[in-house]
Amino acid sequence: MIKTAVIGYGLSAKTFHLPFIVQQSELELVAISSSQPELKSDYPQLQHYQHGDELIRVSDAELVVISSPNDSHYPLAKQALLAGKHVLVEKPFVLTEAQGRELFELADKQQRQLFVYHNRRFDGDFLTLQQLLKSEELGVIRYFESHFDRFRPVPRQRWREQQGAGTGILYDLGPHLIDQSIALFGAPEALTARCRALRQGSEAVDYFHLMLHYADKEVVLHSSPFCALPTTRFILQGDKGSCHKTGLDPQEDALRAGQKPQGANWGLESEALFGVLAKADGQRTYPTLAGNYQLFYQQLVAALQLGKASPVSATQALQGIRLIELAQQSQQLGRTVEF
Repeated sequence: MIKTAVIGYGLSAKTFHLPFIVQQSELELVAISSSQPELKSDYPQLQHYQHGDELIRVSDAELVVISSPNDSHYPLAKQALLAGKHVLVEKPFVLTEAQGRELFELADKQQRQLFVYHNRRFDGDFLTLQQLLKSEELGVIRYFESHFDRFRPVPRQRWREQQGAGTGILYDLGPHLIDQSIALFGAPEALTARCRALRQGSEAVDYFHLMLHYADKEVVLHSSPFCALPTTRFILQGDKGSCHKTGLDPQEDALRAGQKPQGANWGLESEALFGVLAKADGQRTYPTLAGNYQLFYQQLVAALQLGKASPVSATQALQGIRLIELAQQSQQLGRTVEF
């Protein structure tokens, strides 16, 4: 078994990592670091540390999962790699492409694996989208639109929404949409972006509209905090038809409610949220595949034990961070920038 430790005990760790680590038979959870007082009662059998750097120095974990605030990802990952540990970093991987390149080079030097956590590659709607593209039923794709909208018109008092390095919605939800686009179409040729703080009293970017320009298609990635109606998730348009999908993958809500990621119905979406596929001869619903974030950890274990490919390649991880940097540059310059 692979001894595994988690740095951080916030929403990310509790919702997107710990439920899947404990379900993965090849992983043995041995330690967590956090100042959260409930940690010791929730996991009394584990090694407990106040700080991530202490966990890295003292724990015998072979794999360290970093789910701490964004600006700590780079220094903690670097320390863990230097300590000879494999590392999984929550999104956003790092704050700059240069930091990311340094970490991947260090991982190679240390002969350790460095993983970037993009669990929403395993959303049911995204798996369905990949299936639809593979079928070529819509022909050649010319336009793709992806949304992650919410109705949160009032800023909250939390580090993600305060001024600082790596805060704001571009670093929070942006990595999901950007990574999914890269997984589908690769990196664009250029990008045009609007990244703004639109809510009254907002200290960080809370809205973005990214236009990714490809030789044969256009891609739009969008997030707004003012969407009170059912949100558009995907719009996919090709020369033989199009598909429109609303709603979000149900796994996050289920995990927040304390459900365990298991059973035949895990990750299944309501039929009312199935996408609509339209072609010249009419339209029909397109069933959504079951989502399953456990697949990420299964692929991680296969990479560690069997030498299989990482769930997210180094190239794709670096491209994602580069696009975030370029989006900020495009906003500052007020123009399109080349990738």
